[in-house]
Amino acid sequence: MPVYQLPDDFVFPPPEEAEPNGLLAIGGDLSLKRLLLAYSMGIFPWYAAGDPILWWSPSPRLVLQPSQLKVTKSLKRVINKKIFTVTMDQAFDRIMQKCATVKRRTEKGTWIVEDMIKAYTRLHRTGFAHSVETWENEKLAGGLYGVSLGKVFFGESMFAEKRDASKVALVYLVSALHSWGIDLIDCQVTTPHLMRFGAREIPRSEFLLLLDEALKHATHRGSWILSENVKLLI
Repeated sequence: MPVYQLPDDFVFPPPEEAEPNGLLAIGGDLSLKRLLLAYSMGIFPWYAAGDPILWWSPSPRLVLQPSQLKVTKSLKRVINKKIFTVTMDQAFDRIMQKCATVKRRTEKGTWIVEDMIKAYTRLHRTGFAHSVETWENEKLAGGLYGVSLGKVFFGESMFAEKRDASKVALVYLVSALHSWGIDLIDCQVTTPHLMRFGAREIPRSEFLLLLDEALKHATHRGSWILSENVKLLI
């Protein structure tokens, strides 16, 4: 399959025409309109500093359905002890910066370049991108962010400076999404970490069908608030 060079028009090739590794297209921009179109087609940007924008639609696709969430006994104990305070959309910029800069043992460098931070901040300000923050003694300890369209949440990245901080954020996110009727979380590419939470691989074709159905519903747009009445899925 060829890798497509995107024109100035807001179009993408069919996701099914991606390379075996998931790479579909190159170029374009990170404008609001193009990003929303990409996500609605099951495509996302992922590239390193100094590289052109690369667009991906991998197969298999890793997804997590809230009803399938798995939480270990040790993490349940952490949550029940209320070590962390959890909020939503209170520090989106800081979450992205932390995801870009906190070192991970399995990664070298970052794909969250400055242009990505600016683009997703625009998505946040227009009500399509959201963050979950965990705080310990009023200090940011961990969190995650992603994009919401229809009844699907596209997870982008997470970080933790304190043990279990990002895991707690994930449990609260999944629980809140479940309470809002958002029943599909796109984890994009496979990681053992997310599979331990109940995420599973599905073919791209199945993911696109689920995505099409999820996008028939209205987007839970605007600033998200974590209700105290949300029942945690633990």
